[in-house]
Amino acid sequence: MFFESMHPGWQAMLADQQSLLEFLESRLQSSQDASGDIAPPMHQVMRAFENDPTQVRVLLVGQDPYPSPGHAVGLAFAVSPETRPLPRSLQNMMKELATDLPGCSNGGDISRWQDQGVMLLNRHLTVAVGQAGSHSKFGWNEFTDAVIRALAATHQAKLVALLWGNHAQTLAPMLCGATILRAVHPSPLSASRGFFGSKPFSGANVALKNLGLEPIDWSC
Repeated sequence: MFFESMHPGWQAMLADQQSLLEFLESRLQSSQDASGDIAPPMHQVMRAFENDPTQVRVLLVGQDPYPSPGHAVGLAFAVSPETRPLPRSLQNMMKELATDLPGCSNGGDISRWQDQGVMLLNRHLTVAVGQAGSHSKFGWNEFTDAVIRALAATHQAKLVALLWGNHAQTLAPMLCGATILRAVHPSPLSASRGFFGSKPFSGANVALKNLGLEPIDWSC
């Protein structure tokens, strides 16, 4: 299901990862049967791979899906439009968006960014509901490493990467040629130490324009 649910372009780019995805799917099914629900639901795990990879212009890396019931939707930092209140990290992203690009709406439905070429990729694509970081050793790192290398090889300099926090910034060496914009993570524990005021959204658009690419409409 995981491999087949990806856009054909991703299937071609990541053909050598099919056996790993099948292993992860089997392991998750066993884990779900033994200990309960996972987040996001199985049918949304590969949602970040629904669109054509050649259309990606911006890579935004998260770490884990939200572990709270009903929050994770398969896209890093995103929640369903009806979710209220927003998770704290997403609230902080919207606060920064409001000051960085005051003309943008900032209601929190960032899933619309994906159709403009923003890939919202979590480092680990699943988590046990209520147990933050519980799937960090499942093997997702190996898969997402392959994803990032494939993106870098395909787009080379025509890619902007937003790496927020130390964990995401360890990926920089895999993104040779890409424009990398680093910032503190927007979590409530760290946002006030450098995320606020970092202007990642306008910064990404400046970088895209410098590359001859269309900017993103960050309204949400």
